[in-house]
Amino acid sequence: MRKEIENYVIGVDGGGTKTVAALADLNGKILRIGRTGSSSPRNVGIKRAAQNIAQAIKKVFKKGKNGRVLSTFVGLAAVEEEYKSKKGEIKKAILKQKGISPISKGKLMIGSDQITAFRAGTKEKNGIILIAGTGCVAHGWRKNQEAKCSGWGWLADEGAAFWVGQKVFQAVFKELDGRGPKTLLTKMVFKKLRVENKEGLSSKVYSKNPTEIIPVFSVFCDKIARRGDRVAREILVEAAKELSLSVKTVIKKLNLKREKFPVVLVGGMFKSKIILDNLKKEVKKLAPKAKFIQPKKEPVIGAVRLAIGQLND
Repeated sequence: MRKEIENYVIGVDGGGTKTVAALADLNGKILRIGRTGSSSPRNVGIKRAAQNIAQAIKKVFKKGKNGRVLSTFVGLAAVEEEYKSKKGEIKKAILKQKGISPISKGKLMIGSDQITAFRAGTKEKNGIILIAGTGCVAHGWRKNQEAKCSGWGWLADEGAAFWVGQKVFQAVFKELDGRGPKTLLTKMVFKKLRVENKEGLSSKVYSKNPTEIIPVFSVFCDKIARRGDRVAREILVEAAKELSLSVKTVIKKLNLKREKFPVVLVGGMFKSKIILDNLKKEVKKLAPKAKFIQPKKEPVIGAVRLAIGQLND
């Protein structure tokens, strides 16, 4: 007796460091997960991104499997910024890859990692996502409207880990030069980077990729702030204000001030209680009904939910 063909969806979360693909049934149950390298077109280019996406998909949908993929949603970093007009090009590049035929007969949509992260935290369609890791971005949706703030890379993402790390670096050199107050940050940075003087610190930092070393200073900042260091705490409080400013800007654009809506928080910066508490306090001043959610599920779950949602469009 011939076995009935089963129907599936695939969700893909493509980030700056890794790509995660998930095969799921039509109820959203995850059946298999595959991981590959970065698929951020900003970091690796469209061709390489497409190769890593295809590789991840092949890991979850094995050759010869008795089933069909009805829908695939691919959420990628930087799509909402400089690659918004190149979604068609990215889609073609993916479909050109070998062994990708299981998804070619179903729906394929390219979207932002921001919407996948949001939908991983809530089933609501209206609300705001705030991502704060190395960089940061706030993005919101209300019915047919959407608004975005920040997300322009590490030179401009105030409140994110790179920004905090840069503030730490400046505070350390202010103390060493005699231009600023003493701070425990100096001792910790010297210890962690295994340097003995300011010349050694400068050499260590500038000889490396700044996006690899500077964001790590934000972790030092939180540890030192919890010890009562005023300089470190002030940096984190300022970071929270900057992050809340991005959220409040989106709230105003979407006129959500009096509405009840979720604010999904994703990223390593929210491990800091100082940032988290101050962020919530600032946002609540403008939108008292906002509900904060920190997802326990991976963002790829959001991509799966969006793939299922495509079937009804």
